[in-house]
Amino acid sequence: MTEIFAVFISPFEYSFMIRALVISVCVGVMCPLLGVYVVNRGLGFMGDAMAHSVLPGMVLAFMLGVSPFLGAIPTGIAVALAIGYLGKSFRVSEDTSIGILFAALFSIGLVMISLSKGLSVRVEDILLGQILGVSNTDVIITFSLAGLVLIIIAALHRQLVFTSFDPLGATVIGLPTRWLDYLLLVSLSVVIVVSLQAVGIVLVVAMLITPAAAGALIARRFTRVMASSVVIGVFSAVCGLYLAYHLDIPSGPSMTLVATAIFVLAVIYNQIRADQ
Repeated sequence: MTEIFAVFISPFEYSFMIRALVISVCVGVMCPLLGVYVVNRGLGFMGDAMAHSVLPGMVLAFMLGVSPFLGAIPTGIAVALAIGYLGKSFRVSEDTSIGILFAALFSIGLVMISLSKGLSVRVEDILLGQILGVSNTDVIITFSLAGLVLIIIAALHRQLVFTSFDPLGATVIGLPTRWLDYLLLVSLSVVIVVSLQAVGIVLVVAMLITPAAAGALIARRFTRVMASSVVIGVFSAVCGLYLAYHLDIPSGPSMTLVATAIFVLAVIYNQIRADQ
């Protein structure tokens, strides 16, 4: 019993693990919360593209020796607005504009990495996440951004749900659907940036989509799906953090695998319930 207790408590004898826990909880809450809207609107590819597209901003920030947030957040917001603008103002489909920006910006980021000398971070940490290296400043910025996104979602939840299920009806009754779409994209970009240090560029979409998809299999009402997704997300993030610490593996893959295992269990549960 004492040994089991030590497994759970011993990691938090270190300050870096406490910081990592705060980041993990923020990721576990924010990713599934936005992920429910992403799944409902079929924006999974957009989330993946936006995660990859912030690479140039992150690399530039590392090259300048400043917080990656200072490079990734403006880049993410700019990409989100550009995707929305291209999709609505030109004869270019949303998937096409996403694919063009995704490929171009990710390539620029990779070129910047190859040309930079003495980069202060490993490429693997950017792509797969390294939550154990976050600073106190990162925690404050992450907590603040997560709080801002929560306020936006709480204030505009009904409008966002309406535009998700019936965009034409929302336009007819006078809701500013275009600006709501932009706001959702900007919020999504912020959440993606917040999550990058935990799960990395490659796997951030997994924490957006997988807990939300599992929650949709467990619950039916939209608010219950959101609640279930957040519970799954927090559990996956925290459990993945323990695995990353004890097994000495990257945090992103461990969190993703936990979330995927829960999704598989949700699929089995949903099938059993359907057969009864």
